[in-house]
Order: sequence, then C-alpha cells, then structure tokens
Amino acid sequence: MPNCIIAMEKDKKIALVAHDNKKKDLLEWAKFNRDLLAHHDVYATGTTGKLLEKELDFPIKKLQSGPLGGDQQIGAKIVNNEIDFLIFFWDPLEPQPHDPDVKALLRMAVVWNIPMACDRATADFMISSPLMDSTYERLVPDYDAIHTRKFKLR
Repeated sequence: MPNCIIAMEKDKKIALVAHDNKKKDLLEWAKFNRDLLAHHDVYATGTTGKLLEKELDFPIKKLQSGPLGGDQQIGAKIVNNEIDFLIFFWDPLEPQPHDPDVKALLRMAVVWNIPMACDRATADFMISSPLMDSTYERLVPDYDAIHTRKFKLR
C-alpha cells in the first residue's frame, strides 16, 4: 500500500477533549503541562475549551460542544490536516448520547495516524516525548491512490 508523508511542524495543533466526568482530570493535566502546551495551537470542544482558557490563561480555539458537533468538527480538522495530536479523556463507564460521534472521532485519529491519548498516563508519555517539540513526518496511506485503483474502469 503506497504511503504519503504529512509533515507535523515543531508547534503542534493539539485538540483537547473531555467528557463531563473527565473534565477535572483534563484540567489538572493541562494545568500541570501548561508551559508545554502554551507554544502549541490548542483546540477544544465547548465547555472544555472555556474551562481550559480560564485555567491556562492563554487562548484556546473553541469549537462546538461534543454533542452539538464539536467531535465531528475535530474529526474534520484531522482529515484536513488542521489537528496533529488528540488528547481525549473519554469516559468508558458512562454511556454518552453522542457515542457514534465519539467513535467516529477516534476512528479518524487512527485512520490519519495522529498521536492520540485517551487517558492521563498516555498523555503524560506523549507530551514528554522528544518528538513533541520537533518536526515529525507522519505516514498515512495514500487514500487517493487506493480509491483510484479500486474504482479504475476496465
């Protein structure tokens, strides 16, 4: 399968998302990592974005609330190479009314091979990686070539 290389710049475009029961954890994590996050472009959904901006005291690019389309907005930004990195503290024990949107967002992160953390330990390892503050060449399948080959007329 042919691959494409997508360059991630030194300053990453990071999406921070948290379900209601995980917002406190994400806020604590973000506050602890404030200085590391400050020089990156940070995006967040709805209430999470407002809370982060107040706590971190730097601008957050706020999208809609997850249930109102924010998860889908982040997924679209991943597809358009406008998000490099996803930290999504989701609640695996609480049913979510927008669960299909959550699954679609997680799927887009994997399909487009972006780093993703769904818990604090993984987020700690990712943010402290030496790759975090350097350029990185992310490999993704060449979906255009795959699609063209699959539907080629004979």
